[in-house]
Amino acid sequence: MTIRIKHEGLAVPVSPIFTLYIADLLISHKNEKAVTINFRDPTYSADDGGYHPVEIRLENEGDGWRFCYITDFCYVGSGYVAELAKDLDFDFDTGVFQNLFGTYPIEQAIEMFQVWESNFVYYAIVSKVFTIQKSVD
Repeated sequence: MTIRIKHEGLAVPVSPIFTLYIADLLISHKNEKAVTINFRDPTYSADDGGYHPVEIRLENEGDGWRFCYITDFCYVGSGYVAELAKDLDFDFDTGVFQNLFGTYPIEQAIEMFQVWESNFVYYAIVSKVFTIQKSVD
C-alpha cells in the first residue's frame, strides 16, 4: 500500500525524496490518527555536539497525511546547564517559522527549509545517523 503525504500547496516546498522517506516510515501506521516521529543521534551531547534531534508530526486526514510540524532541536548552553531548545521549527499548522532569534511567517523560511531538508535527508538516508522512534495517537 502506498502512503500519500499531502505536500502540494505547502508554504515551504517539501522535496519528493523527503516525502517518500517519511511515507515509508508511516506504512505500518496507515490506520492511525497521528504519528510523531523522533530522530535521535545517540551520541549527541552539549559538550561533544553531533546531529541535532528532529521531531516530525503528521496527521492522517483519510485521503492522505498532512505535515503538522518539523522541529530541529539543539543544546543551548554548556555543561550541566545545557538544555535542548527548538533550533528550527517549521509549524505548518500555524504558518510560522521559529528559530533562536524569533518567530516569522513560514514563507520567509523557504531557503532555510531547503538547506535543512537537504542536510536531514543526507544524514537520515545516506549516513543513517539517527535512531528512530514513533509514537501514535
